[in-house]
Amino acid sequence: MQEWLDRVALADLVALYCRGCDRRDFALVRSLYHDDAIDDHGSMFKGGPDEFVAWLPEAMAPWELTKHSLSNSLFAINGDEAEGEHHVVAYHRTWGPERREYIVNGRYLDRYSRRDGRWKFSHRSLVFDYGEIRAVDEDGFAKIGGDAAHGRVDKDDPSWGLGLLAQRRG
Repeated sequence: MQEWLDRVALADLVALYCRGCDRRDFALVRSLYHDDAIDDHGSMFKGGPDEFVAWLPEAMAPWELTKHSLSNSLFAINGDEAEGEHHVVAYHRTWGPERREYIVNGRYLDRYSRRDGRWKFSHRSLVFDYGEIRAVDEDGFAKIGGDAAHGRVDKDDPSWGLGLLAQRRG
């Protein structure tokens, strides 16, 4: 039963990271790392969580919207230590007027530690597998998304009204 609970907690941790980045909730992102953790995004960034969170606003500024989607998540849990591999498709859309889509397909390789009863990242690295850059299909974007709420990177995103993060912080 404990391993199942640990897997759920770790899956939430990884999903909350994606939400924090995509909604620009950098305080949430910071809360997911132990103070002595390392984030390794290759030549873009490598360092501790405070430096990582300080770097994120600049790194995310070129993007009108991002969406980090996870699949094929695997965890290996050994007591209060664990490792994980997660396939990620990281969609990035630039600001107009000539919007472009940058789509990164890669993997997160993680190490986690449970301290004081809470799982957090000890080390996170990004592996690039492949990617593509293309123009936004503006006509298709307007036609398909015309009747739906559009995602946003800030607190005006419709998901902020759910209130489910209030109980997850800290």
